[in-house]
Amino acid sequence: MYVSTFQDVVEWTRTLHEHMAHCLKHCSTQQDEERAKWLLTYLADHEAALEKVVAGFEKQADPKALNTWLYDYISYQPIKPHQLCNAPYAEMSFDEICQEIFDLHNQVIDFYRYLEGRTEIPETRELIGELLKLEHHEAMRLAHQTSRTRDL
Repeated sequence: MYVSTFQDVVEWTRTLHEHMAHCLKHCSTQQDEERAKWLLTYLADHEAALEKVVAGFEKQADPKALNTWLYDYISYQPIKPHQLCNAPYAEMSFDEICQEIFDLHNQVIDFYRYLEGRTEIPETRELIGELLKLEHHEAMRLAHQTSRTRDL
């Protein structure tokens, strides 16, 4: 997906979470380790919920912010998770899945921080700030939940 406006950023984020939800759910049916299977199911549900929340940003955000062009974006490489879900999570351990998901969310957070530092219009700064808060909060929540599961 080519990202040229903040609308594209929101759509890219929504699509990323949607893709991850489908992939994680697909992999959960092929995972042999029970704890990892539970984790994949939980993560799939979490990503699906995030996809819906981000879709809400598209509907509620200021059109001025959404239609703003990203001029400095070209120097940043967007995150590209595997495009086809060829069951990589089905072959990973619980800890490997956690690491992969945390890395992905940290890349999204870094991307938002990058954009937040380069936006000059208050409406776009607010939009990116809200997305950043959402992603950061959800990453912390995932870390907390997986930590609790690891203790079981």
